[in-house]
Amino acid sequence: MRLLPMPSHSLLLFVVWLLLNNSASPGHIVLALFFAITIPWLVADMRDEHPKIRRPWLAVRYTLMVMMDIVTANLEVALLIIGPIKKLKPGFVAIPINIQSDLGITVLASTVSLTPGTVSAEVSKDKAWLYVHALHLDDEAALIDSIKQRYEAPIKEIFGC
Repeated sequence: MRLLPMPSHSLLLFVVWLLLNNSASPGHIVLALFFAITIPWLVADMRDEHPKIRRPWLAVRYTLMVMMDIVTANLEVALLIIGPIKKLKPGFVAIPINIQSDLGITVLASTVSLTPGTVSAEVSKDKAWLYVHALHLDDEAALIDSIKQRYEAPIKEIFGC
């Protein structure tokens, strides 16, 4: 194993230690070096390899699309809330997911939760289903199709999973 398996983490630990102690005395520098070398070395085997971003420009486009969806959904939720509450039809939907990586599933669930009006409630143990609560559910199939096409498909392309 390399002396510095995670050099950026080592540098960060070194700097943060000195900043937290507000001192650059020789003792603190030695202790900061000790922590900067020892901690990353001890935890290097615990790291999970996450999928790399294969299509960075698609990731930028996806982020902008999600931001626009958040604005649009905020307006839609505001209109729903202003109207009569008895017209709301909340419900849960089970969405089949085809993403294999934990990071991809997390990004999908987070995207759904960031969009007002929907919240990711749970991922099944076999990672084949994402359970989503919708504030107003008119058409279950349309919601499933929307999430799969707008969010899941680009995530699969971005991470190649």
